[in-house]
Amino acid sequence: MSPEELETLTHLRRARDLIDREYARPLDVPTIASKALMSPAHFSRQFRAAYGETPYSYLMTRRIERAMALLRSGMSVTDACMTVGCTSLGSFSSKFSEIVGMSPTEYRAREHRAVEAMPSCVAKQRTRPVRSTSA
Repeated sequence: MSPEELETLTHLRRARDLIDREYARPLDVPTIASKALMSPAHFSRQFRAAYGETPYSYLMTRRIERAMALLRSGMSVTDACMTVGCTSLGSFSSKFSEIVGMSPTEYRAREHRAVEAMPSCVAKQRTRPVRSTSA
C-alpha cells in the first residue's frame, strides 16, 4: 500500500470516527468530508470504496444501531428517534424497518432479556444491524 493510500485511509478513518462519535448531531456529507480533508464527491467515492457503503448510509446505520439499544431499554420510539439525531419520525421508522426488518414499535415490544444478559461488548456485536446487499 502506498503512502498516499495510507494517508487517505487515515483521513477516512477520522471521518468515520466523527460519525461514530457525533451521530446524534446534524451531520451532512460536506461536514464529514471536511474532516477527511476531501471534497464531498471525492470523499463519498473514497468512503464507499473503503467501507462498502456511502457516508450517509453509514451514519443512518449507526443511528439505527443506537436507537435499537434505546428501544431495548424501554425508551419510546419518538424519544429514541430524536435522541439519535433524526428529525422525522416517519423517515426514521421507514429506515429502521428497512435496516432491521421490523418497525421500531415491533422491535421495542420484543423480548430482549437475552441481550441484557450478554456482556455489552458481545451485545453490541450481536445486535449490530447489517444492511442487505440486495436492497
